[in-house]
Amino acid sequence: MRYRTIGTTPQTRREVSVLSLGAMLLGSVTDEATSFAILDRFVEAGGTFIDTSGNYAFWTDGGQGGHSEELLGRWRKSRGAGDEIVIATKVGGRPRTPGRSYVDDAEGLSAKVIRESAERSMERMGLDRIDVMYSHIEDRHTPAEETVEGFAALVAEGLVGMLGVSNHAAWRVERARATAKRLGLPGYEILQYHHSYLRPRFDLPDALFPDGNLGAAGADLVTYMREEEDLTLVAYSPLLSGRYTRTDKEFPPDYRHPGVDARLAKVREIAAEAGATVNQVVLAWQMGHDLPIIPLAGASSLAQLEENLAAVDLELTADQRARLDATH
Repeated sequence: MRYRTIGTTPQTRREVSVLSLGAMLLGSVTDEATSFAILDRFVEAGGTFIDTSGNYAFWTDGGQGGHSEELLGRWRKSRGAGDEIVIATKVGGRPRTPGRSYVDDAEGLSAKVIRESAERSMERMGLDRIDVMYSHIEDRHTPAEETVEGFAALVAEGLVGMLGVSNHAAWRVERARATAKRLGLPGYEILQYHHSYLRPRFDLPDALFPDGNLGAAGADLVTYMREEEDLTLVAYSPLLSGRYTRTDKEFPPDYRHPGVDARLAKVREIAAEAGATVNQVVLAWQMGHDLPIIPLAGASSLAQLEENLAAVDLELTADQRARLDATH
């Protein structure tokens, strides 16, 4: 395993594995025995960075979530896991009412919700402190100052280490960071956005993003990262839920454009040259990016996890990277 540092504040920054394990479906779709085996193998391989959320996976049973955090709590207790494992979780996307969703019933990012969510997450996982806590989705009604101050209070009390943000417009990220700086409070240091080698369209609206996709790392966010060197991107869904390799899964509408075919052909070409799988090339491309990117990949089987772990040792040549990047 290889490692990189996230965060810049000496008291809270952490060294984490260059590959993060997504625990979204552990404890719900993925049964407990398989989930434990995946977690055990990830740690055995040197993995230290695990990602979850307080609302995972509410859609599997029409509840409010908590399955993933509860599973991680049982696993931590049974294995005696300590603070060598860095766990990130999220607040803001839990449905307030069972049977509804974050699209029309999200809990939001008020100071009250942030504190209650942190306490609930720590209890589920058996933690004294959450290493990384993200704003999961935008709250367009709570003032930025209240959200910033709500997170900062938890950091000041030692209940949260680093702060992150996901699925927010880049201008909202900057507004929150500028507010935190003005108030002398800790701000977002970790970005969690969808990012992969294949690029989506950003102009297609959906129920959560009526003006177009805010959940993927587009040019505005990437250029922002180039200016703000303290930021790290944790890239969720890097393998597009298996769509690089599975012919039985269609690409969603935002991936149905000419650029997809060209880049898909190129990544397959590079994989054949490297003697690797397409998924491994995608992960290696992210881990070797000139920006600090940590792929966040889930696994529903040990075989999937082993394939992902092998990407850590895959070194793409400068020529291969240049050819990948030049394809549009």
